[in-house]
Amino acid sequence: MLGASGQLGAQLVRLLGAETAVTHAQLSITDAGAVSSLIGARRPDVVFNCAAYNAVDRAESERELAHAVNAQGPKNIAVACRRTGASLVHFSTNFVFDGNSAEPYVEADEAAPLSVYGSSKLAGEQAVLHAGGHVLVVRTAAVYGGPQSFPMRILARAQAGEALRVVSDQRVNPTSAADLASAAVELAEQGIAGIVHAVAEGCCGWDELARAVLVEAGLEAEVEAVRTWDYPAAARRPVNGCLASIRFRPLRPNP
Repeated sequence: MLGASGQLGAQLVRLLGAETAVTHAQLSITDAGAVSSLIGARRPDVVFNCAAYNAVDRAESERELAHAVNAQGPKNIAVACRRTGASLVHFSTNFVFDGNSAEPYVEADEAAPLSVYGSSKLAGEQAVLHAGGHVLVVRTAAVYGGPQSFPMRILARAQAGEALRVVSDQRVNPTSAADLASAAVELAEQGIAGIVHAVAEGCCGWDELARAVLVEAGLEAEVEAVRTWDYPAAARRPVNGCLASIRFRPLRPNP
């Protein structure tokens, strides 16, 4: 399992054991030779790739780095997996869609990313699927569970007494990293290939999620709902970031 130090990787370590884990500090997936050597030596049955460049706004000025990690890196892994006969489970994102649909996106919908980050993740999907071998691309959305995830940042700001201005017109499926990891293992065990959406049941605005987090924590703080144009960012986000699946059950409903 690659990218073990992230919030999803940590949950897969919990399920699969630390002996399977490789962190970015131990291996850069952009190094094709190192990736090939590692997978060739270990001969795993399944490789879970959690390694990714996730700095959505910074990617606008770091296009080459984003594509190196999110597109060329996954291709390196897929090629090595094909050579050894390993299956690959690769994770992608709702940012491959433009958000203009009135309905949640399903696997068959056409991708049209708005940002460098989204384009790099779509390029990664295409690279691993075209590399051959047994490949599963798991698209997900708004994953939380780590110390830097959205809920933890909201709690930290509320506890510090900071004003909470949160975007309301971007809708997503907040998805637990623990639930996503369990779903990925289940999908791998079932031998499913191609593209699958794995997200929590139910969509909400980021402001709604912030309020739910505060209620769950027993904190009282006002959340001011703002629109996307009131919260300028370098990268464009899909307004409708909601996913649904025609291939897999929804994960645990959101709180």
